[in-house]
Amino acid sequence: MLRELLVKDGFFTLEEAPLPQMATIVLAHDAEYVDAVLQGTLSSGSVRRIGFPWSPELVRRTLASVGSTLAATREAVATGWGGTLAGGTHHAFAAEGSGFCVFNDIAVAARWVHRERCLQRGRVAVIDLDVHQGDGTADIFRGDASVMTLSVHCKNNFPLRKQQSSLDVELDAGVGDEEYLRVLEGVLPRVWEFGPEFVFYQSGVDGLASDRLGRLRLSHAGLMERDRMVMRGVRELGVPFVITLGGGYSEPIALTAEAHANTFRVAADVFERA
Repeated sequence: MLRELLVKDGFFTLEEAPLPQMATIVLAHDAEYVDAVLQGTLSSGSVRRIGFPWSPELVRRTLASVGSTLAATREAVATGWGGTLAGGTHHAFAAEGSGFCVFNDIAVAARWVHRERCLQRGRVAVIDLDVHQGDGTADIFRGDASVMTLSVHCKNNFPLRKQQSSLDVELDAGVGDEEYLRVLEGVLPRVWEFGPEFVFYQSGVDGLASDRLGRLRLSHAGLMERDRMVMRGVRELGVPFVITLGGGYSEPIALTAEAHANTFRVAADVFERA
């Protein structure tokens, strides 16, 4: 649905995701875990934590999700920004999947940026505004001073056991546009002060009031203003920027597709039409 909306807009160029090599995936993941995913030898407990039954189709989808974020990262290096209609699988840890996330595409792409020496000082920021904490991303980069992880999420929501990001902001259930944007306005300067040379944006839209899992009360307009705040800050920094999809579980699901499409529309306005 999202792809159809963006094709109809007529502004975006969409390409099929390439599949990454194992050598790239293991920049952020344990090699034995990656091999078990690819070969279908995960334990029943590991499969249960992921939440999807193993299948060749799941492997291909997982690889394409990582590959699309890597492609968007290369695009951002070349042109300033890129995005993927997948990704944002922030619950995946280095050696296990969780919460419908198998590999952590943002972590892989951030490590790729480091490996390819795309940066002078090596500083990367991950801005995660999904309603669920980016626990896997936080854990992978814990203790790594070169990566700042920001997670603004609903306190009483999955995952039950939170990890420690560089900066965590927990919101009470029921928070709406006004309070949310006030909190975000106060915390984003901390990211800019870090001085990132590359920014990844987990732009989950499960904070919508219509979302069956989110527990926040954000509107489409509020989410679009959220996106503008992030993107204008990145534009002022003048650094490459990548959008990954993240969550969204509205009823009807068309509301989620529209919200995701709005994120890309805001990006076009900020980075292309400004």
